Amino acid sequence: MSAAPVPSSFDDLGLPKASLAAIAALGFTTPTDIQSAAIPALLEGRDLVGVAQTGTGKTAAFALPMLARVDAGQARVQGLVLTPTRELAIQVADAITTFASGSGANVLAIYGGAPYGPQLRGLSRGAQIVVGTPGRVIDMLEKGALDLSAVRSLVLDEADEMLRMGFAEDVDRILSSAAEDRQTALFSATMPPAIRSVARRHMNNPVEVATSRQSSTTDTITQTYAVVPFRHKVGALARVLATTDAEAAVVFVRTRQAAEEVGAALQERGVSAATISGDVAQKERERIVERLRSGSVQVLVATDVAARGLDVDKIGLVVNFDVPREAEAYVHRIGRTGRAGRSGQALTFFTPKERSRLTAIERLTRTSLTEATIPTPAQVSAHRAQGVLNSLSERISAGRLDMYREHLANHLGPDGDPMETAAALLALAVGDSGPRSADELHEAPAPQDRFDRESGPSQGARGGAGSRGRRTPNGTVYRVAVGHSHGARPQDIVGAITGEGGLRGSDLGKIDIFSRFSLVEIGAELSSDANRKLSVARVAGQPLRIRPDTGPTSHRGADRPSSARPRRDTRFGSKDGARRDKPRAGAGAGRSH
Repeated sequence: MSAAPVPSSFDDLGLPKASLAAIAALGFTTPTDIQSAAIPALLEGRDLVGVAQTGTGKTAAFALPMLARVDAGQARVQGLVLTPTRELAIQVADAITTFASGSGANVLAIYGGAPYGPQLRGLSRGAQIVVGTPGRVIDMLEKGALDLSAVRSLVLDEADEMLRMGFAEDVDRILSSAAEDRQTALFSATMPPAIRSVARRHMNNPVEVATSRQSSTTDTITQTYAVVPFRHKVGALARVLATTDAEAAVVFVRTRQAAEEVGAALQERGVSAATISGDVAQKERERIVERLRSGSVQVLVATDVAARGLDVDKIGLVVNFDVPREAEAYVHRIGRTGRAGRSGQALTFFTPKERSRLTAIERLTRTSLTEATIPTPAQVSAHRAQGVLNSLSERISAGRLDMYREHLANHLGPDGDPMETAAALLALAVGDSGPRSADELHEAPAPQDRFDRESGPSQGARGGAGSRGRRTPNGTVYRVAVGHSHGARPQDIVGAITGEGGLRGSDLGKIDIFSRFSLVEIGAELSSDANRKLSVARVAGQPLRIRPDTGPTSHRGADRPSSARPRRDTRFGSKDGARRDKPRAGAGAGRSH
């Protein structure tokens, strides 16, 4: 396999004028290594195997040659790109559409988890390039809606991920259905035997190119780890976020459900957090990422797939809440920080049973990770207190303090202790209401914080409507079984609860909508009759199934929070892509509908 050459000018790669104009309009001047290596070979009609990491510009490396081979006057599918996930399909289709500006080529994304209608209409209108997930592509082939007999260029993007997810059989079937005289390109971050097997079966003497391995570590990223028991993870995460000076942070978890639960737990602790996972629509994902860029959200909880393509320079901290399944994914995750010349921090939580996986990461990165000490509650309070003290000079300079001096003078009287009063005011400013018993505050977690207790999940963590729920100053937090993925809106939830439960709008407090559920504060007590009616009430066609919320649930064998009544223990905030195709039953199979 040859190494990629030194980047040249796009003008030297043999691209047609339309492509060069689109590139110039986008502000690209110098091709990346993979583009310099792949574009000339693909323009010559060669099959190609490219080893390239995410973020190396490989989409342009295959999209520009594909567009050069498309006849926009022929209303047939001439280019097909297979991707492992819905998120990536949308992302790649958007990129190709941008490159196709002025060419007249129509690009269509087809993927599972979305209605068939719009995708069927897009195919019938004559899309020339289709970007799709394997399951949905096969569905369209079986319906007779997709014809691959005129395909000139076929690309497998992130082939290793596609095969790891169980799409080997589907990929074989799609490749066998495409025109025999097509050009095939395969791009993969790694080159396991299964990828080479695909190349041997379906490619014609492919040229092999590779970019130099993406730097596993950089001088700008400090890599640390902490061994944290599973039940303590959220408490530890909250204290890390409370004491970091990073402008923004990304917390990586393995699953969509873990993302929702960790995001909800952080929000309950006062963290300005959002969640993106497989069920978050692309437009909503873009809004969330923009909020992260603007600073209205400081913490993003994400799965690996949903975070693909995330490029926000201000991310100063990456926390691997769950250890990535593969060591290579660790490199991709921590690469979200330390960008644009900034320094970054990467912290990985290992449970005691996972400690052996640290060796695999250190071997891959050729770096020894430093063990970090998780901040104690006392250190959190001290950090926040110092932040308040640091802002004193600015507040004094701003003036308008006479009213407060008067209040203090009246409170202190002739025998008051100014230092004692100032200390109490500082404690209140950082959310420290005092220990329940002597020295308890800094020696042990607050009793209501079940994440930090030595005991396991609380009884009733999976309770129904009659179990005890989390209390807030505004009432009880209830969980309803509708969220963004169902099309639920705050006004819909308010209407259903007030209409069916006999409550007033003023009885309802904060509403947090997540992907598949929502949390609602209700100040009034719910009668058994109201509970019964609300349990069968519907929003967006889905039953509410209301029940008191007891925090993230405990799932046997899952490395996620057990239960929570979280406390507000953070400095962030004001005090949550693409879904994978659903695998078919059985080993080695994967499909989405």
